[in-house]
Amino acid sequence: METKLFSPFTIKDVTFKNRIVMAPMCMYSSHNEDGLVQNWHRTHYTSRAVGQVGLIILEATAVTPQGRISPQDLGIWSDDHIPGLKELTDLMKEYGAATGIQLAHAGRKATVEGEILAPSAIAFNEKMKKPKEMTKEEISETIDAFRQGAVRAKKAGFEVIEIHAAHGYLINEFLSPLSNKRTDEYGGSAENRYRILHEVLEAVKTVWEGPLFVRVSANDYQEEGLTAKDYAEMGKWMKEQGVDLIDVSSGAVVPARIHTYPGYQVKYSETIKEGADIQTGAVGLITSGLQAEEILQNDRADLIFIARELLRDPYWPRTAAKELGVSIEPPKQYERGWL
Repeated sequence: METKLFSPFTIKDVTFKNRIVMAPMCMYSSHNEDGLVQNWHRTHYTSRAVGQVGLIILEATAVTPQGRISPQDLGIWSDDHIPGLKELTDLMKEYGAATGIQLAHAGRKATVEGEILAPSAIAFNEKMKKPKEMTKEEISETIDAFRQGAVRAKKAGFEVIEIHAAHGYLINEFLSPLSNKRTDEYGGSAENRYRILHEVLEAVKTVWEGPLFVRVSANDYQEEGLTAKDYAEMGKWMKEQGVDLIDVSSGAVVPARIHTYPGYQVKYSETIKEGADIQTGAVGLITSGLQAEEILQNDRADLIFIARELLRDPYWPRTAAKELGVSIEPPKQYERGWL
């Protein structure tokens, strides 16, 4: 049987051997707050490449020290980070996976020492630190940090860059009217709230020609917040700017109750894909090959982003293939066991 899940997928000049993507998930495994790659990363990511994942996207990797979600986050703010990241891309490619990295800034959700930055001086909740409202100079320094991160990602051998504009981190904070109360050109209208993402994309494109993804939170789950329809409009702007694919997640810009169920975010992917005529990735409680195949066959997304299921089963592509009645080529070393 021919499946879409196990068909190759090409963006620009990069081909993924299948449409299974390992979604970025924080590992909190760097030591001494230095943001450097550790043995954990080498083991964790390489095993998913051995498991036949088509594209592996590294966890949120901080473009500035104060933009880390936690002090243990991976970093890309210094050239010192390049050798470790290069080692990771070499290992993943050796086992046939394409390699991606998520460039991130945590904004008001950073839990590091010292001052944290956000579009407006509003804390995420009563337990978290109140951020400083960013000056124009700090905004332009941050945009340049994303550009420098892209330069380093290229030197480290990554084939895909994803800009993290989801889950209540800095760019998402600018996009949502719930967290952005600015009155200058970075606040107010949807175009103004989008401005920082526009400028980050333009800056990254000056140094990066490869596939470019953006992860969004397509529903704020709050009365005055953004919905997938709003992101379909922004998706048109992203497409005009040369974004190749929108990775569609949801929530986490403000505290909210989210009713989750298998595939609960897939309809947001569908809305953005149709509304903006752009390629999308679906993520969120996708656990079986049949479920993934249905999403692709019904044109609800172009790629399937698997997160927690790949924590439970590093060889999930094999599990999905068995379920779909497809045979996939195992690593040579595992042939005896993969029948």
